[in-house]
Amino acid sequence: MRKPEPCRIRKVLRDAPGSPSPDRTILDDLSGFPAVGAALFAVSGEAWKAAGCSGPGAAGWSIVSRPASPRPALLLLAYLAFVSLGLPDGLLGVGWPSMRADFDVPTEAVGLMLTAGTTGYLTASVLAGFSLARLGVGRLLAGSTLLASLALTGYASSPGLAVTTGCALLLGLGSGAIDSGLNAYAANAFGPRHMNWMHAFFGLGVAIGPLIMTAVLSAGISWRWGYGIVAAAQLALGTAFALTVRAWVDRTAPPPPAAGPAPLPTTDPVRVRDTLRLPAVWLGSLAFAVYVAIEIAAGLWAFLLLTEGRGLTAGVAGVCVSGYWGSLFLGRVVQGFVAERLGTGRVLRASLLGMVAGAVLIALPAPAWVAVAGLLVLGFAAAPVFPLLTLGTAERVGAAHADRTIGVQIAAAGLGGALVPSGIGALVAYTSVEALGPALVVLAAALTTLHAVASRRP
Repeated sequence: MRKPEPCRIRKVLRDAPGSPSPDRTILDDLSGFPAVGAALFAVSGEAWKAAGCSGPGAAGWSIVSRPASPRPALLLLAYLAFVSLGLPDGLLGVGWPSMRADFDVPTEAVGLMLTAGTTGYLTASVLAGFSLARLGVGRLLAGSTLLASLALTGYASSPGLAVTTGCALLLGLGSGAIDSGLNAYAANAFGPRHMNWMHAFFGLGVAIGPLIMTAVLSAGISWRWGYGIVAAAQLALGTAFALTVRAWVDRTAPPPPAAGPAPLPTTDPVRVRDTLRLPAVWLGSLAFAVYVAIEIAAGLWAFLLLTEGRGLTAGVAGVCVSGYWGSLFLGRVVQGFVAERLGTGRVLRASLLGMVAGAVLIALPAPAWVAVAGLLVLGFAAAPVFPLLTLGTAERVGAAHADRTIGVQIAAAGLGGALVPSGIGALVAYTSVEALGPALVVLAAALTTLHAVASRRP
């Protein structure tokens, strides 16, 4: 028999004798007593007063939901899935020169693959809410992971660029569905710590990908083996998702009705256009686009700033840029603990202000170490923003709209990460590399403002 999920009773005492402050909160765990919760929920304010108890706003009791800890097996699969999302990104950067030579195409031909991959990713993300409603989380994850494995197998056996570009489209579809599906599930089932750690594992995948391809090429074998290895890993992961389909249930689904009077009929499912009419959906999506634009632009153009603008050698600048990505990974690991203790709202606000501070340090016309410090501050502060924004989606738009909104947000993030860094590159080419710092300051300030506005309920 499945163990009931724990819940908490919160007792608020106002002006209680001996209380150190006017308000004191006591939290007591109730595990395995659903009848107690039902009884407490059923008591109206009038019944409390009739019994001599104070009603809402004074001393009284309220139920606070607390999800049970995620199952270790599902948690491990979620972490591995995010590692798998990062692996292909790392493979292409190291493997493309060899791929280009095999296909006999110019260097810029990689743009066709990137465009196809982005198109698939955005399409799958936008359709995530529809897919989740029709297939459920488990089937979506199993199918999309197996699709990604098929696409990577296509890379490994492709005879030319045209086939590889088609496989890039399939890989984008699979990756977008995995990203959106897992984020939607985690927003309901995971706490701040596990949400941050899940996204940290994406960075681990990005770091491991180049190592796999470097090892393959250093061994004197074809780049195709690099994609073949990752395809096999994706196949194993997809099989694991298929075997655990029934375990990936909606953790927020209402419990089965208890015996008694028939419940009132439920309303019709939320329509897509109802979700898209909410201002908070578009404000939140814009916030995701701006955040990913900052993260990618800083990592993409920092090397140029440190070498041409601050006079560092290529080797030292490369280490500093690696430190930026490392601070993102470390920040998500560390701040997962912090968010559970201080609350997601406080950590998110502090992180956004930290991003502004880091961007200002990068923009200052100061010695190189100041810009390096700014990069590290920016990376560490930015670390929890994406996972915590995802975690707060239901709060901003309502639970009924959350799944579809997360899909739109993931799509917006991909679009922002593709367009804005390219625009900053054009700005740098037109002016100077010093334009990077002010651009990051403007984007970080805009992100802080967007979050403040989007946090209001629709």
